[in-house]
Amino acid sequence: MASKCQFFDSVCVRLQAKPVLCILQRMQIHLISVGNRMPGWVQQGYEEYAKRLPRECELVLKEINPGKRSKNSDVARIVRDEGERMIAAIPQGAHIVTLDIPGKPWTTPELSQSMQRWLEGGQHVALLIGGPEGLADAVKQMARESWSLSKLTFPHPLVRIVVAEQLYRAWSILHNHPYHR
Repeated sequence: MASKCQFFDSVCVRLQAKPVLCILQRMQIHLISVGNRMPGWVQQGYEEYAKRLPRECELVLKEINPGKRSKNSDVARIVRDEGERMIAAIPQGAHIVTLDIPGKPWTTPELSQSMQRWLEGGQHVALLIGGPEGLADAVKQMARESWSLSKLTFPHPLVRIVVAEQLYRAWSILHNHPYHR
């Protein structure tokens, strides 16, 4: 059950009437995604949910320019280069989570538990979405967790919106907000 802290302008989560978490600093969730120049509907959808999250749990999009692909491209090199750019965009000390089909599927309540854990950890979080061929091995090796949205393959622009919405829904569960019913 969530309630406002009496002494700080932050959220305290209470279990069995005892405060167990008081968020005094901001956590940022960095959504680091290969791809740019998204259609307007993607930007609108993403921004709709990102702006709903409070300052204590800010969602920040970092777009990684995709490598140029052609019929004769060295795809392994392109994925490796994209991975290097993703790694460079990860904030120092961030908790790294990849979004990958073989990752662990989470229910929305499980995502809210993960968010709770991230908040308690007191560090920023980096959620990494690869390009059309997926994530570089170096990126996968850095991850502390891997999250699978589905066994289905989604268009990468749509994943941004789904992740933003699910993060907002997870936050709403933690704070007993009526959005999640």
